[in-house]
Amino acid sequence: MKILKRIPVLAVLLVGLMTNCSNDSDSSSLSVANSTYETTALNSQKSSTDQPNSGSKSGQTLDLVNLGVAANFAILSKTGITDVYKSAITGDVGASPITGAAILLKCDEVTGTIFSVDAAGPACKITDASRLTTAVGDMQIAYDNAAGRLNPDFLNLGAGTIGGKTLTPGLYKWTSTLNIPTDITISGSSTDVWIFQVAGNLNMSSAVRITLAGGAQAKNIFWQTAGAVTLGSTSHFEGNILSQTGINMKTAASINGRMMAQTAVTLQMNTVTIPQ
Repeated sequence: MKILKRIPVLAVLLVGLMTNCSNDSDSSSLSVANSTYETTALNSQKSSTDQPNSGSKSGQTLDLVNLGVAANFAILSKTGITDVYKSAITGDVGASPITGAAILLKCDEVTGTIFSVDAAGPACKITDASRLTTAVGDMQIAYDNAAGRLNPDFLNLGAGTIGGKTLTPGLYKWTSTLNIPTDITISGSSTDVWIFQVAGNLNMSSAVRITLAGGAQAKNIFWQTAGAVTLGSTSHFEGNILSQTGINMKTAASINGRMMAQTAVTLQMNTVTIPQ
């Protein structure tokens, strides 16, 4: 009888032990799961903000910036174009609303047409105020379009210094000045698009080069800058510059792209080629 009375007590103790073991196991599993989730989340956040990747956050194709009539110009300015002879420009050149007297290029420096709003300017110029008004208007619309793109794929990449990086397609945004102190590569297909939004100045150091890879096209690259753009001596740039202020090319710098400034463009024995 004593043995029979002890059996229920042992059963209760056994059930209690099994319940505690089960709770400990569940708690351990939950702890491991939470740890795994937190590590994954941190790694995911770092990869999306610290370095370029091949996919955009939205998963949608980035549309080109429509340049309108401005697309015909290699250099377009609102307040004039200064020059240290001899530069070589392939593509049309124009300034408006300022007088043609502010276009200081010589005719043998331009393979294309120099457009002026009036009779002043280089001897070979064409006077076409209407075309220039349309082109400048389209330039400003294009600037606003590029500046107004939302949800950047990359925000403040490199803390504003991107030397040595390879930039994949997408929308990039910097909330201050952007510096390019060493060579960079822009890599993607012939149909990919890059838009770079810069809230401050854009500075490229002397002898630094932008190289295109994988079929990337300069015509599909847009640099929208609220501040001034300076391209250092003998540097090489790729893409269309849409500047709310001025664009300054130092001695022997070159660009495969367009320069569209809402103030002045300064040249010093430079090579400017409109992209095809």
